[in-house]
Amino acid sequence: MTTLAEQPCTACDAGAATLTPIEIDKLLPELPQWQILEHDGIMQLQRSFTFRDFAQALSFTNRVGELAESQGHHPALTTEWGKTTVTWWTHKIRGLHRNDFIMAARTDEVAHSYAGEDRCLRRSSVSPGTPSSG
Repeated sequence: MTTLAEQPCTACDAGAATLTPIEIDKLLPELPQWQILEHDGIMQLQRSFTFRDFAQALSFTNRVGELAESQGHHPALTTEWGKTTVTWWTHKIRGLHRNDFIMAARTDEVAHSYAGEDRCLRRSSVSPGTPSSG
């Protein structure tokens, strides 16, 4: 069985269906750090990543941007000092498509490469009230 990150993104036209709640529930366990949220009636997939400083957050943002451009599928990216928030949804269908989950899994792979070269703490891996060093 291939992982989400290994699956191809498929072309999506405006007539494609959004994922059903059952389909979302089947895919979400593969992305345990991601959250489903609704913004202006549109279901989205979101995760925040923390970094040691602004430069590392910006570098991550640029790498996710390159990944997005290579697939023709683009997230909302918010970069702050030490933090980047990535939000995936399919604009054409105003909701979630399998491609969003594939790209979220690939985004996680980019983040894992930062964990290897330096410290990248996932916000959801630090419990509230737990001090983090770095």
